[in-house]
Amino acid sequence: MVESQEIELQGHIIDSGIMTQLFDRVMDMGGNFEILVFDIGKKKTDPSYARLRIAASTKAKLHSILSELHRLGVRPIEVKDVHLVHADDDCKVPKGFYTTTNHPTQVKFEGEWIPVEPVKMDFLIVLDLKNKTAKCTALAKIKKGDLVVVGEQGVNVSYPERPRESSTFEFMHGTVSSERPSETLIAQIAREILEVRKKGGRIAIVGGPAIIHTGADKALAEMIHKGYIDVLFAGNALATHDIEYNLFGTSLGMDISTGKPVMGGHKHHLYAISEIMRAGSIKSAVDKGVVTGGIMYECVKKNIPFVLAGSIRDDGPLPDVITDVMTAQDTMRKHIAGCSMILMIATLLHSVAVGNCLPSNVKMVCVDINPAALTKLMDRGSMQAIGIVSDAGTFLPMLARQLEMQSSAVKK
Repeated sequence: MVESQEIELQGHIIDSGIMTQLFDRVMDMGGNFEILVFDIGKKKTDPSYARLRIAASTKAKLHSILSELHRLGVRPIEVKDVHLVHADDDCKVPKGFYTTTNHPTQVKFEGEWIPVEPVKMDFLIVLDLKNKTAKCTALAKIKKGDLVVVGEQGVNVSYPERPRESSTFEFMHGTVSSERPSETLIAQIAREILEVRKKGGRIAIVGGPAIIHTGADKALAEMIHKGYIDVLFAGNALATHDIEYNLFGTSLGMDISTGKPVMGGHKHHLYAISEIMRAGSIKSAVDKGVVTGGIMYECVKKNIPFVLAGSIRDDGPLPDVITDVMTAQDTMRKHIAGCSMILMIATLLHSVAVGNCLPSNVKMVCVDINPAALTKLMDRGSMQAIGIVSDAGTFLPMLARQLEMQSSAVKK
């Protein structure tokens, strides 16, 4: 016996590639589809509409297919109210709870569509009946009695459309460039940054220690000094080696100017941590004149917030490093709010972590020397990212130069 259900989707479903993804997923999962209605928009700005019948050999297989299609913005013809179940206890939720995507989401309750805010990936949805609000909530934040959404009934996902405007994110949407970055591509990214700034958007950078090792720290410090960056996300390593370079001229004991190891240089990063501990914090070290330049110096001087999240491999760590993982997550999410663009430079795990906190409408540029790192970020759900295969030492100085050139041209 064949099981089937009619579904519908609408919007820019052709040029965004949603229809192709739908066909592929149905066939890959052993199902069949029949197109019942397909109204195609006549102009670039016109939405399209499709109604299909999805069929599978068993009810379980059909449910699996529909669950997969749900994340593309597909919904049944008849949408019922969301299914809610009370949490038994703190951090204990009913089986089959709904997990969110990073796309705009709404839930239907008493016939009304309620937006889920703020949108975050891999969270649960908790409904507040009194205020009729729906909130993304981490599993660890669930409290006894919370009304948790179970299943996909009554949940609608709005899959992101291809950008309407001509931009870097239109022609490189969700791709990885394996070529060395050209001046043209960097210029386009600089133009995007200036446009975001013009509109009042915030820009964040997620940085790894390779920024220091490759000598790109001056370019990033310059960008912070000139107001292009609003928040910095990093770990103990970037801050430690940035301060090490300011104090000793080395990074991991290597003389950046010559590329050669320095006698006794292996101790320098520990000496740097010790000096900050002695001062009490990075800000205190800057205020006391211990640290006189670099990325962290510019963050302090320009009052740019930075979130340093610790890891098990950290030396020290610096007193500013947040060693509690859950506290680090909450702090990151606080500062991510309102960001329109994220630059992720040479730090895979941190990039994935930040990417998971972002809604899909935030522009992301991920730069890494390893192409697999860029693919990994997108595989974790950050499909809005564009990837550039390059080392930080090439990318950041070129970007800083382009920002200065284009900014000067606008002023003239």
